[in-house]
Amino acid sequence: MMDILMRFSGQLLAGAGLTLQLTAIAALLACALALPLAIARCSERGLLRWPIRLFVSFFRGTPLLAQLFLVYYGSGQFRAELSQLGLWWFFRDPYYCALLTFVLNSTAYQVEILRGGLRAVPYGQIEAGVAMGLSRFNQYRTIILPNAYRIAFPALGNEIILLLKGSAVVSVITLFDVMGQTRRIFSQTFDLSVYLWAALLYLLMTSAFVWLWHRLELGLTRHQRARQAPSTATSLASKRVSAGVSP
Repeated sequence: MMDILMRFSGQLLAGAGLTLQLTAIAALLACALALPLAIARCSERGLLRWPIRLFVSFFRGTPLLAQLFLVYYGSGQFRAELSQLGLWWFFRDPYYCALLTFVLNSTAYQVEILRGGLRAVPYGQIEAGVAMGLSRFNQYRTIILPNAYRIAFPALGNEIILLLKGSAVVSVITLFDVMGQTRRIFSQTFDLSVYLWAALLYLLMTSAFVWLWHRLELGLTRHQRARQAPSTATSLASKRVSAGVSP
């Protein structure tokens, strides 16, 4: 087992770099697209809400692999039209096709996550903003979005983890991510232990991301913990007094 790792560690690390790159770029682009779509998804206007609902339903209801095949192989059916539009250079490249598929898929999930966060913002805080004379833009900037992202933050982290692990499907369109490099190494050595090392590498990447995301979450909620600490201390003191114990 160790000799496989020593011989092919460079290839596995190169694959990990591609996996992280695809995941990071797709997650950031999806985050930028998801916010306006989530706001429109909450709109009372059906012309805004229903197209986004159909988009979300399609990408959440179909397998990521099928979506990747539709983009990568399906675009070849429209090569002439894409060439006329100057877009064939994009769709003939498996990297860009994978990136586009991941962005669309992650956007659909992030839209629903943010929609839930927007719906969960206490209405009393929004009414307070209206009473203070805040414009709709300032309501979103100072009240709605900070609360919505704080509520949705754990679910957004889970979505990025799923995207990181789901990125293994790009190996079927000749991209050498972790799984692509693993398949190539196995075809050369026929040593199944390389799949174990690949699994451990995915575990390492997801564990590092979970730790980082948890640190970010602690930073976002430090004001809540600061408020809870005095109330907890007061509650304990009250219990001690009611029990007849001197502080």
